[in-house]
Amino acid sequence: MPIPEPMAAVADQPPSGEDSRPLYRDPAAPVDARVRDLLSRMTLKEKVGQLNQRMYGWKAYRRTPDGFELTDALYAETERFAGLGALYGLFRADAWSGVDHTTGAGAADSAALADMVQRHVMERSRLGIPVLFVEEVPHGHMALDGTVLPVNLAVGATWDPALYERAAAHAAAELRARGGHVALVSALDIVRDPRWGRTEECFGEDPHLAARLTEALVHGMQGQPAGPHELFADDKAPVVLKHFAGQGATIGGRNSAESELGLRELHEIHLPAARAGVRAGAAAVMAAYNEVDGQPCSGNRALLHELLRRRWGFEGLVMADGLAVDRLARISGDTVSAGALALNSGVDLSLWDEGFTRLEEAVERGLVRDGALDAAVARVLTLKFRLGLFERPYAADRLTTPAPPAAHGRELSTALARSAVTLLHDEGRVLPVSSNVSRIAVLGPHAATTAHQLGDYTAPQHPGTGTSVLDALRRLAPPGVDIRHARGCALTGGDLSGIPDAVAAAGASDLAVLVLGGSSARTPETGFAANGAALQGVSEMTCGEGVDLAGLRLGEAQYALLDAVTATGTPTVVVLVQGRPHAVPEAAERAAALLTAWYPGPWGGEAIAEVLLGHADPVGRLPVSIPRSAGQLPVYYNHKDTEYGNYVDAGARPLYSFGHGLSYTRFAYGVPRLSHDTAAAAGLNTGAEAPTCDVEVANTGTRHGRTIVQVYVRRLTTPVWPRTLELRAFRSVDLAPGEWRTVSIALGRDELAQVSGDLETAVLPGTVEIRVAESSSAALGAVPAVLRITG
Repeated sequence: MPIPEPMAAVADQPPSGEDSRPLYRDPAAPVDARVRDLLSRMTLKEKVGQLNQRMYGWKAYRRTPDGFELTDALYAETERFAGLGALYGLFRADAWSGVDHTTGAGAADSAALADMVQRHVMERSRLGIPVLFVEEVPHGHMALDGTVLPVNLAVGATWDPALYERAAAHAAAELRARGGHVALVSALDIVRDPRWGRTEECFGEDPHLAARLTEALVHGMQGQPAGPHELFADDKAPVVLKHFAGQGATIGGRNSAESELGLRELHEIHLPAARAGVRAGAAAVMAAYNEVDGQPCSGNRALLHELLRRRWGFEGLVMADGLAVDRLARISGDTVSAGALALNSGVDLSLWDEGFTRLEEAVERGLVRDGALDAAVARVLTLKFRLGLFERPYAADRLTTPAPPAAHGRELSTALARSAVTLLHDEGRVLPVSSNVSRIAVLGPHAATTAHQLGDYTAPQHPGTGTSVLDALRRLAPPGVDIRHARGCALTGGDLSGIPDAVAAAGASDLAVLVLGGSSARTPETGFAANGAALQGVSEMTCGEGVDLAGLRLGEAQYALLDAVTATGTPTVVVLVQGRPHAVPEAAERAAALLTAWYPGPWGGEAIAEVLLGHADPVGRLPVSIPRSAGQLPVYYNHKDTEYGNYVDAGARPLYSFGHGLSYTRFAYGVPRLSHDTAAAAGLNTGAEAPTCDVEVANTGTRHGRTIVQVYVRRLTTPVWPRTLELRAFRSVDLAPGEWRTVSIALGRDELAQVSGDLETAVLPGTVEIRVAESSSAALGAVPAVLRITG
């Protein structure tokens, strides 16, 4: 069906003999000129419609025996707004939406559904304005048949931005091939209290690590940095980075609770990843639910306008989180003024709210700032032009860029999972599994399932998708090795009835592999709040959005199973599959070896088995500190440099520190050397000089291995109170047995800058130590190089 041409007024008609197309229809015209032209032709109602993302996309269609049909709900929505600005979750499939393989669109028919919806929207739009399809892509596109990647916390454990960039590029290509346009991706939240259920969505506790992975995400999904008006490739997707800002610091680890953040803490810890994403060219950010100093983010003009737009120069789109605009009525008085407050503060696009649907009334009441409405509409339209939707609105128009092979997605997902597996200890020297082991007992509630490897925000999987630890060990173990299995217990509850079978299997084996952990798997019986957050119900969920914990313990029976299996005397390897660092000091004390794999995705069992058997070296490093108990919190490594005393009843140090991870070989680090020990702050700030830090790293073991060279800064004299350590650079180094290499790292502005007294970021005069080690705890004891920065 042809794209409907706009119904222009007589005044819009060009003189006889000239091109009859309006300027906004001219693909050769600059994007900003096309936006201005289109904006000038729009009514107030049409403008307001472009700022609304009101309905759930899965309610726009229903499956029929012959394909799909559109619903009355979609007809009413497009009539209400004279078109449609954006549609959220057309392909979303999960327990909340209720979409599964019997009711939703898979890889084979998603593009046809998208085109059906797009055609309807454009037919109802007087000016032929296409709709944006906005999709959840938290760890792969959350749609039927989409590739599921390991969760962000597992990505953080890889410390491998290059690998993640390739995986993000694959996710973007899948999204675009199916007809989707915009990807919502968690990236900006920093773990400060792992009791928070959304810990799995964070890259970790450190702002530098999160910033590097956020850059990789943007580059992978969008391509290399592009100007605010340059077009996106057909296999690239504009990214909405969420959540801006400080949501990972909510009090008590409770979802959507307040964040009691000082401005310095906000700037030092919670903004660097967002700043990196903006510099990388991110198309959009999502304003968070939480408030900063009493002002909710979606109504915080100082955050969204003064900082993000004016100081950082961000020209992209700001989206509100689900129902966040309407919450502002507690401040503004009603939903009309709530919408005006969000718009005036810098929000361009709402999500499910009533407030933005009443912006016409807000304008008529004089509640909207001059130019605020047009500026927001312009940003929405700019994104649509950059996607080429006015020329090629339909997925069928982009068949020159086919969907990437599913096998490639599986390879990338498995590679990320493999790189995330982190060896925490191997006191029993049982790994990799010896050739003398002929009987292995694979035990625990995670041993034979893939459902609990996937994490939150995951679409239903086809039966048989993925590989459990048990299946992978049976396939990969050497011929003749007897693999036996017993579940032992459930993830939650105190039922101990399965433990005798597990004890019998362990007692008759040379090695026990005990796979424990948590789960973010939602079931159809899970209850949901209005914004989709899970409510506690009958499922085994112990993590995920809305699933916060007061403590960090696993299910009661899992500890009983651990005690019983280790008591057999059979060497036991404990593998934790989890979305947050649970407190399991018993495993550190009693198991011969301990690993964490986080939520490694569908094929995580294969990655775990490869590491256990020595087919792959454990190369993961902790992106968060692991506490001994919730009573120690907070335990992040980069706390302020003050006396860090113990409790009377317990130590204050974590069980395992940020950056920790062992290999099957050993590494030795030399003392770091600086190219010069004095540098001028002015030269560093302008890029005129950057000392080089060199350190020799050697593989002193008998196997090939990879170490992550971690460079920390410790400030000795400084105008503002310092943190104990700050990660400022890292490098992966692969070394053969006996090989050594000199690793050189430039110490420029990005590595040495700090937040000044006026909350600007710059290199300040002072004395800093450069410490290079394998982890944050090792860095505290490492011999430093000292750099004096002059004024």
